[in-house]
Amino acid sequence: MTGPPLFREAFVDLAAIEHNMRAIRAVVGTPHTMAVVKANAYGHGAVPVARAALAGGADWLGVAEIAEAMELRGAGITAPILAWLHDPDTDFTDAVNSGVTIGVSSLDQLEAAAAAAGDGVVADVHLKFDTGLSRNGIPRSEWQAVLDRAASLQEDRRVRVTGLFSHLSGASPEEDSVQRTAFETAVEAAHTVGIRPDLLHLASTSAAITQPDSRFSLVRIGIGMYGLSPWTGRDAGANLRPAMTLRGRVAHLRRVQPGTGASYDLTWRAERETTLALVPLGYAEGIPRQASGSAEVSIGGVRHPVVGRIAMDQFIVDVGDTPVGIGDTVVVFGDPATGPPSADDWALAAGTINYEIVTRIGNRVPRTYGAA
Repeated sequence: MTGPPLFREAFVDLAAIEHNMRAIRAVVGTPHTMAVVKANAYGHGAVPVARAALAGGADWLGVAEIAEAMELRGAGITAPILAWLHDPDTDFTDAVNSGVTIGVSSLDQLEAAAAAAGDGVVADVHLKFDTGLSRNGIPRSEWQAVLDRAASLQEDRRVRVTGLFSHLSGASPEEDSVQRTAFETAVEAAHTVGIRPDLLHLASTSAAITQPDSRFSLVRIGIGMYGLSPWTGRDAGANLRPAMTLRGRVAHLRRVQPGTGASYDLTWRAERETTLALVPLGYAEGIPRQASGSAEVSIGGVRHPVVGRIAMDQFIVDVGDTPVGIGDTVVVFGDPATGPPSADDWALAAGTINYEIVTRIGNRVPRTYGAA
């Protein structure tokens, strides 16, 4: 990074994204790999992360919404993209004309995708089957009706079914096995009506790493690509490197006496004479208020506790007698191998998961990119 440090910053190591994708691909060995860049690439920045993931060997990109897919297309990214969560009134015309593949979870969505085809343009779709999560996905009672209609639309060259997929719960190996069997049943049902796409996908990062029989021909890599583990308290292996470092600068220092309170509700009071450092990040930036009084940050390579309530724009750190200056860099989380707390540490402090910690970082925090 060049120039003066930023007031607040989410630095994203794109070399880590590329490394993580290569490392996971070496483990799973599937013919195809999808890099999931929904929700602004889990807060990391969709366009630069997509490019890094493709450089790391991914050959598909996955997003939730059509708007996310069109952002990638608008940036000149031509790789195959799957979008799978849709408003009931979504018009798929622009997406189909841009070569975006539509994830279909209902008969209505299938018809809407077909309606977007025309003038020699065929709508590519992946049919998503509900195999146990009760979220989006074709309910089992409707599998046959959707498959029959898809076969008819495919024969009419309005729709091309290029993939079949579902999603595991991750509740237990036994539950995942039941879902895998259900997915295989859906695939067999598709075959009976003449739908035999090459792309079958069920596994995200967790199953991709640990369940070889769930890999099929494509795996969807989300959290692992960002260098974070899909399991609480357990390393993902594969030599992954966290890509995001969230940091700010000490905005103010205050020397306080015993008994002095800090922040809203005065939930913390100094037990000794100490120095409090003000950090200009709060829940408007995505810092979880639930981590008040339990998280840590790193300043000058030394960890210090967050004290008092985390506010909308700022929080307070007790730095004791450690020499700290106004303008010093505060690392909220990053790669623990280099010393600072991790996104997992903050997740534990807030009673949540690392996915949420990185994804919730707000737009007021500039993203910067490079190699650490």
